[in-house]
Amino acid sequence: QVELVESGGGLVHIGGSLTLSCTSPPKIVSLVAMAIGTINWYRQAPGKQRELVATITGRGDTNYTDSVKGRFTISRDSAGRTIYLEMTDLKPDDTAVYYCNKGKAWGQGTQVTVSS
Repeated sequence: QVELVESGGGLVHIGGSLTLSCTSPPKIVSLVAMAIGTINWYRQAPGKQRELVATITGRGDTNYTDSVKGRFTISRDSAGRTIYLEMTDLKPDDTAVYYCNKGKAWGQGTQVTVSS
């Protein structure tokens, strides 16, 4: 079973930056999934539905929701064990719990709060 762990959330001011990380424990199934599979970052703000933010495929193709294009970058490290979501020019609307996802596997989420 794939396991995912997010980290890197926090409190930032408008215009600030954060980089989120999604890693897997050293289990074969998780490591393979992280290295070759499509990984997604979702977010959920209070009172709103969970929203797909960014996707990276096994060959490195990326896709973003319109509201974060040009500000967020999803990437995979060379070892294939960590997926990053670099977030710049953060806005209050980016405040949410951010989740890493692959298939049916979800991490526990990491809170991002953007204050004015």
